[in-house]
Amino acid sequence: MPAEQTSSTAPHSPPQPLAGVRVLDLSRVLAGPWAGQLLADYGADVLKVERPGVGDDTRTWGPPWWGEGTDRVAAYFVCANRGKRSVAIDLASVDGAALVRELAQDADVVIENYKVGQLAKYGLDAASLQALNPRLIYCSITGYGQTGPLAQKAGYDFAIQAEGGLMSVTGEAGAEPQKVGVAVTDLMTGVYATTAILAALHERSHTGRGRVIDAALFDVQVAMLANQASNQLVGQTQPTRMGNAHPNIVPYQVFASGDGHVVLAVGNDGQFARFCEVAGRPDVAHDERFATNPMRVQHRSVLVPMLAQWMLERSTKQWVEQLEAAAVPCSPILAIDQVLQHPQVQARGLCLPALDGAPPMIANPMRLDGQRPVSPKAPPNLGADRAHWLLDPHDPLPR
Repeated sequence: MPAEQTSSTAPHSPPQPLAGVRVLDLSRVLAGPWAGQLLADYGADVLKVERPGVGDDTRTWGPPWWGEGTDRVAAYFVCANRGKRSVAIDLASVDGAALVRELAQDADVVIENYKVGQLAKYGLDAASLQALNPRLIYCSITGYGQTGPLAQKAGYDFAIQAEGGLMSVTGEAGAEPQKVGVAVTDLMTGVYATTAILAALHERSHTGRGRVIDAALFDVQVAMLANQASNQLVGQTQPTRMGNAHPNIVPYQVFASGDGHVVLAVGNDGQFARFCEVAGRPDVAHDERFATNPMRVQHRSVLVPMLAQWMLERSTKQWVEQLEAAAVPCSPILAIDQVLQHPQVQARGLCLPALDGAPPMIANPMRLDGQRPVSPKAPPNLGADRAHWLLDPHDPLPR
């Protein structure tokens, strides 16, 4: 890990609050692996079970690649599989299914993202495995959940963004709906699943029994509509695509500057008044049409073109420096390479360098007592680890 500023009492090794927790990760692609990686970062021993000869689909989703020859993996795989070990097992075979059942007897958590009912054919469903291990927390991640008319439908992030409403509010007004630039529904499902797993682990410490977690991308996407769904439920007002504008706050959008673009994120009336001062137009903040946010929302069509003209008068750098000095929220729009070189990213240790054969990676964004809980183990080669739990289930995997 890169050096970070920590308290003098902080430990030198990454915190491992889940040390001793064993996770059997039967998932692939992104939502399930993301949850497994988070648990690995927090110290859990995560054994990734993959298809022999093929592995997780994302191993081949390149270029770009990390490594060489038969051990090379796509950068996509790297982003979601840090800290795990890999065994290659054919779940559809009698011996393979039996091996996974044996592994599950000593596991605390199973994560899987197979189609509804598919693992029951092999005796690897929640009921079968909890009969062997009542303490097991079994997390199923699917597109639409275990119940309902679409339970059998395959779920893909792009399609869920569409059917779950996100694309209806993403993109320019009157233009083609847009997906978000990363698979946010997959990622948020992984995070939600992790929180449910942690809650179940906490509960189990009192009850001694596991839980069955039904995590659906569609459910998560509907929940992610947040204020947009609330606007519809409370106000019966259909949210629409507004480009970079905000339905409830003005000004809260992208403006062209004299040499680029600036995000202006004015969140209250005091910030708006200070923005007008910096712009040299303090009178506008006292205009009753613009003095409060509800009035600014009502008179958006008058105010925004006026502000757009002001913003063209200075460069992005000038606006950002002057507005930040006045405590008005704003930002330049950075490309990803600029973000990864950003001084704040460097100071916070968010970029993990390529060390000891491990690829460069983005760190876990959380800190515990000043330390990032990041597993030091690189994403595994396919089938690189023997079924260690079977040899001695009480012997933790070395980290």
